[in-house]
Amino acid sequence: MRVEFDSAEKSEATRFQAADNQLTDKIIGAAIEVHRTLGPGLLESAFEECLCYELSQVGLGFQRQVELPVRYKRVNLDGAYRIDLIVEDAVIVELKTVSELLPVHCSQLLTYLKLSGRHVGLLINFNVTALKKGLKRVVNRYVGPMPDETSHSLPASPLLRASALKKHL
Repeated sequence: MRVEFDSAEKSEATRFQAADNQLTDKIIGAAIEVHRTLGPGLLESAFEECLCYELSQVGLGFQRQVELPVRYKRVNLDGAYRIDLIVEDAVIVELKTVSELLPVHCSQLLTYLKLSGRHVGLLINFNVTALKKGLKRVVNRYVGPMPDETSHSLPASPLLRASALKKHL
């Protein structure tokens, strides 16, 4: 199944993408300033505190340690996840202080994006010598029903669901 967009939708998507890029650039700039000043080796909580200070200095609004419930069989399960930062109610920022970023860290951020309905996230690992080695921008391009709106007869896996949908068409 292929989704087609008209020119107005493409124009709007381009405008949102440019705004997302500007916002993520400001967040990355703030993170670089923190890393340049402190270097690697501190706890994640210390980097979070300093990054929040830098974000406030450039005039960006943010929320810290935001609970993200999981919707399971039409029930919200509170306290399942905690997002490090949400900047300007648009970009999820997940902070790490690990020896290297692993695929599971990107998966975690992508899950946060899907569950929160947001499209852009930054994964920032401060435990590196140069911060550009610890940055990943993750974009959620998933367009579809929320988990509680899907038919119970369709499989949970997106690939299996697509296969099942093709059979019904």
